Amino acid sequence: MADITIYQKPTCTTCRQAVQLLKDSGKPFTAINYYERAFTKTQLKSLLKKAGLSPKDVLRTKEEIYQELGLAKKSLSDDELLDLMVKHPDLIQRPIVEKGEKAILARPADSIKKLL
Repeated sequence: MADITIYQKPTCTTCRQAVQLLKDSGKPFTAINYYERAFTKTQLKSLLKKAGLSPKDVLRTKEEIYQELGLAKKSLSDDELLDLMVKHPDLIQRPIVEKGEKAILARPADSIKKLL
């Protein structure tokens, strides 16, 4: 059985809902607050690959930092976006749940059931 890891921000409502769903499932999991234990570029790239997502797919466009950096007006490569996401974790949609060779962006939270 593959281990389940949820990358989340504890103050995020969707993250809290996803963590509760995991607890309710009875399956063991690890919760990682990626604000305290930051993603590396390689780790984030690998996670997105497992989910079949590009950095643009998980970009939080309503965040203040997105506006401050003027990202709506810029055309950045995936590598450049990954660098920014590692530096500014508020740019990453959450939670991301990983199980073995699969990962999903658990929005809405109950989409997590696909991995259980």
